[in-house]
Amino acid sequence: MTDSKYFTTTKKGEIFELKAELNSDKKEKKKEAVKKVIASMTVGKDVSALFPDVVNCMQTDNLELKKLVYLYLMNYAKSQPDMAIMAVNTFVKDCEDPNPLIRALAVRTMGCIRVDKITEYLCEPLRKCLKDEDPYVRKTAAVCVAKLHDINAQLVEDQGFLDTLKDLISDSNPMVVANAVAALSEIAESHPSSNLLDLNPQSINKLLTALNECTEWGQIFILDCLANYMPKDDREAQSICERVTPRLSHANSAVVLSAVKVLMKFMEMLSKDLDYYGTLLKKLAPPLVTLLSAEPELQYVALRNINLIVQKRPEILKHEMKVFFVKYNDPIYVKLEKLDIMIRLASQANIAQVLAELKEYATEVDVDFVRKAVRAIGRCAIKVEQSAERCVSTLLDLIQTKVNYVVQEAIVVIKDIFRKYPNKYESVIATLCENLDSLDEPEARAAMIWIVGEYAERIDNADELLESFLEGFHDESTQVQLQLLTAIVKLFLKKPTETQELVQQVLSLATQDSDNPDLRDRGYIYWRLLSTDPVAAKEVVLAEKPLISEETDLIEPTLLDELICYIGTLASVYHKPPSAFVEGSRGVTHKSLLPRTGSNESVESPDTAPSGGPAADQPSVIPTQGDLLGDLLNLDLGPPVSGPPMATAPVQMGAVDLLGGGLDILMGDESEGLRSDVGGSPAMGGSGGTFTPAPNTAAPTNVGAPLGTGLGDLFDLTGGVGTLSGSYVAPKTVWLPAMKAKGLEISGTFSRQVGSISMDLVLTNKALQVMSDFAIQFNRNSFGLAPAAPLQVHAPLAPNQSVEISLPLNTVGSVMKMDPLNNLQVAVKNNIDVFYFSTLYPLHILFVEDGKMERQMFLATWKDIPNENETQFQIKDCSLNADAVSSKLQGSNIFTVAKRNVEGQDMLYQSLKLTNGIWVLAELRIQPSNPNFTLSLKCRAPEVSQYIYQAYETILKN
Repeated sequence: MTDSKYFTTTKKGEIFELKAELNSDKKEKKKEAVKKVIASMTVGKDVSALFPDVVNCMQTDNLELKKLVYLYLMNYAKSQPDMAIMAVNTFVKDCEDPNPLIRALAVRTMGCIRVDKITEYLCEPLRKCLKDEDPYVRKTAAVCVAKLHDINAQLVEDQGFLDTLKDLISDSNPMVVANAVAALSEIAESHPSSNLLDLNPQSINKLLTALNECTEWGQIFILDCLANYMPKDDREAQSICERVTPRLSHANSAVVLSAVKVLMKFMEMLSKDLDYYGTLLKKLAPPLVTLLSAEPELQYVALRNINLIVQKRPEILKHEMKVFFVKYNDPIYVKLEKLDIMIRLASQANIAQVLAELKEYATEVDVDFVRKAVRAIGRCAIKVEQSAERCVSTLLDLIQTKVNYVVQEAIVVIKDIFRKYPNKYESVIATLCENLDSLDEPEARAAMIWIVGEYAERIDNADELLESFLEGFHDESTQVQLQLLTAIVKLFLKKPTETQELVQQVLSLATQDSDNPDLRDRGYIYWRLLSTDPVAAKEVVLAEKPLISEETDLIEPTLLDELICYIGTLASVYHKPPSAFVEGSRGVTHKSLLPRTGSNESVESPDTAPSGGPAADQPSVIPTQGDLLGDLLNLDLGPPVSGPPMATAPVQMGAVDLLGGGLDILMGDESEGLRSDVGGSPAMGGSGGTFTPAPNTAAPTNVGAPLGTGLGDLFDLTGGVGTLSGSYVAPKTVWLPAMKAKGLEISGTFSRQVGSISMDLVLTNKALQVMSDFAIQFNRNSFGLAPAAPLQVHAPLAPNQSVEISLPLNTVGSVMKMDPLNNLQVAVKNNIDVFYFSTLYPLHILFVEDGKMERQMFLATWKDIPNENETQFQIKDCSLNADAVSSKLQGSNIFTVAKRNVEGQDMLYQSLKLTNGIWVLAELRIQPSNPNFTLSLKCRAPEVSQYIYQAYETILKN
């Protein structure tokens, strides 16, 4: 009888009926009811209302009923934590049940219930179960420690469970050992710095003994753990290899791959002269070959791993080429992977076989596979020199088939063969030229143009051939246009008299009619070279070319070594290190292969290898938009690479000259005399010095601190204070007139609201065509202003239409001293061109909200700043009184610290702070009858004073 009846019902008031059945005196009826509850729960019905009734069924001797109740508990304990406490007593009682299955079940379920209140009660039963006489209970308890550590790591450490787990590695039962290793590995993974799996020869011996008797999963855990061990010498490495080798004949592919990983890692320590080394190589081949008789998905995983192994040690599979020959019914992903490995294994000994196979593949029906097969023939020619002639004749046979995509791929690879073996196979050029008309793919057209340009002196009608390409120059892809430009210049240098018109034509097409900056630049360079020094042009353009290398797609050696340590995991399938695709807080340890014995390399145990994060004393390098740009001249306009507008994340910086030249004192700690504790670095004077903060610069910004902590505040826009400030916003002015930007007019202004800076733009289309694909980028500037989001123009801009946009900015861009200091160079791109303009931003948009200094601090800082740093300015024709001035300035984050009346004139003492942590102190004298005010400014970076004065004038007069 099946259990399907529990999933169907026609009755009403189901919960009520179930409640009655759960409280029935008959055991069978109870069990039936709990099964119905579990069935409802499985199909997604909410049966949490029955919680107390189901919990009452826990107290039973029937193991099946108990399992069902525990299943229900695991599902609903999270949503009903208070009710779950009711079950604790039964758990504790079950942990002392005479039946080991019930003891294990109780401790397993308690570990799965992720409720803090229950974890407190779990400690005692867990401690007993870890030392239980029955191995089944101990192995379950070992895994439970890892689950508990995930919920509450501190509790596990305080209760000493980790030490008990380490003791279990010496347990007499292999399954207990395997689970203890699995639990410790899991915990160590989330805490890479902790040295939990402290392996030594004795514990390794115990693991190897347990290895033979474990289940498959147990063996994988133990093998993975062994792979992290660092043998003390080659003898120990050899003895471990000998004991791991039998795992290669295991039926489970995961066990085989884990064993291969251990052997590949420890082989690094073995000398190649050893007899054992040769034996091991022979033993590694059969299990890898066996993996290829599994189903396609497993074959693919095996092939991806074999691809890595072949790159590291091709000798393992050098005699197994036939296994990688493609079967007619292989899925395409398996075919392509096999093809890749065939090329890697190709050598003089087997090239005849390989070529015969590849020629066969080139007549298949699957286009992708055929393309790759044709490419493979070319790669074989480049890799095995003796076979080059056969490869070229095979490619010529394929060209004769006149199948379009075969011809195109053949031409692309013949170009590479010409580059590898110059002046050897040029006799085939005539055949290639016959197929010119059939080429429609950019890569093939570009390859053919390169061949014509490179061998122009051997082709009588080279100028006609290139001219035929030139007719549709503007419709060609960039790749073809660039190649055509170079080929015609080569042709001109080889046959100057006949091709003068042709070269003039292509240069004017590239420089005057093209909107591609790469093409224009290359055209101008050639034009200048040809017009100023034709001899130099010949030396540059017709220079001897370096030969291309054999394997261009090999994985970089250090990455390959790391991936070998991850054989049998996702990293080995993606061919990427785990840090590239694992997200979250789990520490990803970078692994590397062991150094050979007798080498001078320092040996770093994988357990103590640095984690994914940078070391404490190594400043992290954060590439910002500015670094990637260099400057606007080599502009590649994508969306800006920057954080949200209110970036308050602390950022570590190394010894960087942030503002260059005389402005580096802007970055000095403004209050060295008052707060020498900040970073421990003295304030800097003089020019050209670099500011090197203490290693631990990444402390969070101190919001309450009245004084700047130098770099700490550099990236802080708001200082954490979100007061709504009515900062003055200047009216919009035209920044880029339409006549300078092919019909695009840009006007704008800057504003600051609630700690966020924005650039408010109006884009107007005064051209006759639609504008779209807008993007914006800033050059490096004095205060690191950068767009915090892409330029969002949601619909194409029609002629005579305008759009208003508010672009959020942040101050985490690259910093470079500008002249004047508040100069901002901007590039805007649309579907027509890239346009450049510069504008001056008012400095008050950089005044932060926590710029009010305490009185005592103000006084001490004013005295501390040297008198030569004080500058005086006159603000003329201002008719406001002291209170109005104070409130108006406060709207723009200039704060009045104190106010005094001296001999009838009002004195306002004010402070403000810039986004990069510079403090400016001000004294403003106001005489009631005099419309002219006197402003005295004191600052450790006197360069900014002039611009602060301009900000005062702007705010007070508007």
